Amino acid sequence: MTEATQAVRPLDGIKVLDLARVLAGPLCSAMLGDLGATVTKIEIPDHGDDSRAFSPHVGGESSYFMLVNRGKKSVTLDLKSDEGRELLLGLIKQADILVENFRPGVTARLGIDYEAVKALNPRLIYVSISGFGQDGPLAHRAAYDHVVQAMGGIMTVTGWPDGPPTRVGDAIGDVVAGIYGSWGALAALFQRDRTGKGQHVDVAMLDSIMSLQMVSLSQITGGKGGAPGRVGNAHPISAPMDSYQAIDGYVVIAVANDALFARLARALGNPSLTEDPRFKTDPDRQGHQEELRALIEAWTRTRSTEEVTQLLDEAGVPAAPIYNLAQALATPHAQHRQLLHTVEHRNAGEFQVMPQPVRFSGITSGGDYVAPTLGQHTDAVLSDELGLAGPDIENLRLRGVI
Repeated sequence: MTEATQAVRPLDGIKVLDLARVLAGPLCSAMLGDLGATVTKIEIPDHGDDSRAFSPHVGGESSYFMLVNRGKKSVTLDLKSDEGRELLLGLIKQADILVENFRPGVTARLGIDYEAVKALNPRLIYVSISGFGQDGPLAHRAAYDHVVQAMGGIMTVTGWPDGPPTRVGDAIGDVVAGIYGSWGALAALFQRDRTGKGQHVDVAMLDSIMSLQMVSLSQITGGKGGAPGRVGNAHPISAPMDSYQAIDGYVVIAVANDALFARLARALGNPSLTEDPRFKTDPDRQGHQEELRALIEAWTRTRSTEEVTQLLDEAGVPAAPIYNLAQALATPHAQHRQLLHTVEHRNAGEFQVMPQPVRFSGITSGGDYVAPTLGQHTDAVLSDELGLAGPDIENLRLRGVI
């Protein structure tokens, strides 16, 4: 990675309005902010984004909220009031991107759906993130990550064969929808440069989570027959690719082809395994995984996780200890990659956030990753963007509009 040579970040000068809450939408706009966009978050007066109430709290501020609303400005507006909507429309006229994750139909009732606002700002890119998309038989339904994991197939391939369908441990349905939302916004920006016109970007969490399952999809489209099932920590196609017990924990060993298996056999001190008819090819090994596990664990159970991973690394076999997230972040490699950035929050004090992880050679890294307190920038935004005077702003506050 060469040293950055440009001070300008890709989205410097781009204005994003964030009408979203909780995770998928706020993550989408935060990723745009990581790339230099100015993100103004619209929140409910006296309440704010629901995630402000999520524990744990640091200095009275939700750590969850601070992570996914890093670097934004907070403006409070009552969108159910006529004046609040008018103020928002004024901001929409100046925006490049709007991100919302209301249930389909809500923005139309508020008079701020894409069809209503594109006449005000034909260049606006309007990103809608919802559980099931803007159309279709299920579009009206509310959704959380649990719901789309259940309906999207991923729970049926997660867990152990003799156990129940299992949720993936983090909110991947929300996260991948947020990532796709930012990707869609960037693609629409690129097209706008060519056409001069904005557009509506429709991101469904259910679509997004189904798109993650390439291995399962390859089995279905390849005519293997039936739906893929749960295989624990094993891989449905290649073997040995699983977790194996060592003296002090478990290691993952990942062998995806015959050449890697030959290296593993030599590392185990048993190179003749490659001639064993049970283990000659990937399909052979798939059919005899328990016999193969016994041979591998006869070796791993006499060694520590560190020794196993070191010996296999030297042999050119992909292997790794199983870390929790705290352990992973504490590794020298993660620290070298500078995944966490320390910021100084006005209430929480020192706090660490994780911006988007992609590194660029031609732009400077870093930015203002401090999350806003509720309504922190209301006066400044209404004054700077809409030209309102101090007494007018105070009058709006007294009447509960802001």
